[in-house]
Order: sequence, then structure tokens, then C-alpha cells
Amino acid sequence: MRNGYRIFDADTHFHASAETLEPFLDPMLRDMKDELQTREFRTGWAGEEMPEPYTHLYRLGSEGGWGAAPPRILGEAGPRPNAQRHFQNFQGFTFPTPGGSDWDADARVRDMDEEGVDVHLMVPGAASGHPDPAVDMAMLRSVHRQIDDMCSRHPGRLNSLILATARDVEGSVLEIKRYADSPWAKGVWVSLPLDYPVDHPDLHPIWAAADDAGLTITHHSFATGYPGYRDLWDNPFIGRTASHPWGAMRMISAFIGAGLLDRYPNLNLAILESGFGWLPFWMKRMEDQVHYMGYVADGLRTIEEYMTGGRFFAAIVIHEGEQMTRMVSELMGDHVLMFGSDYPHAESRFPRSADIVLGWDSLGEERMRKLMWENAARCFRLE
Repeated sequence: MRNGYRIFDADTHFHASAETLEPFLDPMLRDMKDELQTREFRTGWAGEEMPEPYTHLYRLGSEGGWGAAPPRILGEAGPRPNAQRHFQNFQGFTFPTPGGSDWDADARVRDMDEEGVDVHLMVPGAASGHPDPAVDMAMLRSVHRQIDDMCSRHPGRLNSLILATARDVEGSVLEIKRYADSPWAKGVWVSLPLDYPVDHPDLHPIWAAADDAGLTITHHSFATGYPGYRDLWDNPFIGRTASHPWGAMRMISAFIGAGLLDRYPNLNLAILESGFGWLPFWMKRMEDQVHYMGYVADGLRTIEEYMTGGRFFAAIVIHEGEQMTRMVSELMGDHVLMFGSDYPHAESRFPRSADIVLGWDSLGEERMRKLMWENAARCFRLE
């Protein structure tokens, strides 16, 4: 709690290293461990230099996306000789405690206490892209076991998402059913192969399993597989600026336009770390395009009903600020936006993320209470 407000951070991250994942490794992966590629973890998630001996991260496939090509500085004809992407600049004030992102639940909770945060929703990372979908699925099972262990150390404070993959729908459904009643499981996050639409009918068993369990469908973009990355002119500035919002825009359009919120009435839909100031614009534009262009499911209600009716939520990004938060709340209602810090990544303002947002006095007490706690608690059915 901070300044009298309970705080639910709806956008934090969990990253399993090869070493910390070892006790939870799926038998399939254990049998083929010598064949699996890893890379050294030299730069921390906030940009800090990691000490030796380095830990490692699994790599199951090609790391595509806009981060894969040599970067080009805008205004120049092409990448400079031997151009390499540099890590983004840390926007916070103190690096998060080592271990809090992947294995040390106590360290993470100490960081939460320092910021005054009551609850974390941890977006889990898992290596993917192996030629054999069964290997990807085995990695998801391994990460789930580690998440289950970590969250059990601080029940109620540490929560996460069940990972699913379009490459193994049946296996994903089994994982949803396995963990649906776990106290930490608050939503489902589906990984899609490149060019695989989120509204594809083959994914219906995943939505049905989430609907039965009352789990929130959650979207979060990442550098690998960003939509649109093939048309970003090899520029990280454009990549980071455009692709996070576009990923969420595409997700909202497809999920709502396919009528999935009608077909599965127990689902909530949430987007994280994708910006939010564009939401009123996108809501109005989608409504116009439903009538102007069509190509959507029959019998849709208005887009505004879907996005303001209490089943759609979006985590804020702190840099969009107080005025943007107020504007979106006034246009869409104060029940949509949720606090999110991006801990422990470089975009986080650790350890002042909550204090910065609590300083937005023009929001008022009631709107602040909804932003910091109530909306996320409803979205992820904490209460």
C-alpha cells in the first residue's frame, strides 16, 4: 500500500534462466538438454551489467523481429559498418534487486515493498520457435512449474499467466485446465507463429478453456515477432514506437471483430505495455470500419460496447502521463485503465513508478483508486 492506496501492478515480467529452470525442466527437455541452444545473459533486464559467471537463456529457434537486422539510424542510407543494437536506456533510478525477475521471490517482494506495491501480475517469458512444436510445449510446461513454485512462496502477492501456443492447441488446453484453479493463474497469453491470426477458428478450444475457468485473455507485444516488423526500415526507434501499439491494435480488432467476446461471455480481454492514449481513436475508427468495410463477424454490437462495457482493460505506460490518463478515462470511462510499471525492465521507473502515478493529482481520489487497484482486480478477478 502507498499513500492509502492498494496497488496492483498489471505489467511486470518473469524470465526463467536455464539455470533456475533446471529443477523444473520437463523430462522431454531434460533428455535433449545437450541439443538445446543457450546464450549468455550478460545484460540484465534493466540494462545492468551482469557479473560472471553468467547465467544463460534458452534459445529454441530463430530470434526474428525488428531487433534481428543491423540497426539503421534515421537519416542515413543504411546501417553503419558493424552496427549493433545497444540496450535501451534505463528509465528508473535504481536497478531492481538481482534474482527478482526469475527465481528469488523474496527479493521480488522486497522490491514490491520498496515501491509500495501489493500485487504483481508477472508476464512470463519462455523460449519458443523450435522446429518441433512439442519442444515449445515442453518449455511452457517447465516455465509453468517454476511459476507455480515461485508464486506459492508469496500467495496473493505474486500472480501470473498461463502460457499457450497456437502450435499445440491440445497441449495448451491441458495446461490451462491443469493450472486454472491455481491461485496465481489470472489469465492466458497465447503465442502465435508469424502470420497466424488470433481469430483463427482452430484456437477456439483455448478460448473455451479460458472461458470455462474465468481467465482473462491477455496481449503483450515483444521484439520477436512484432507485427509489422518487416516494414520498419531497420530502425529500432520506429520499431519500438510503432510495433507495440500496432500489436495491440491488431489484437483488439481481430478478437472483437471476430465476435469472440460474444461467443465466450466469461472472457475479459486485456492489453499490456502497448500504450493507451490511442484507445479512443481506435475504438471510433473500428466502429466506422465495421460499417464501411465489413469483413467482420455477423451480429456484432457496437465497438464502444465491447471496449467500455466492463470486459476490456488496458495497462498504462507511465510515459504517456497524467493528461493522457485523464483524457482516456473521460472518453471511455474510469473503469478501463490499470497501473503498470514494466518491472524489472528498463522502461520501469523503479523504485518510483507508483509514486509518479500517485502524484497525478488531477485524477482525483476515486479515479486513482480504480487505476491503482480496482480495475486490475476486476480484470483479473482478484476479488
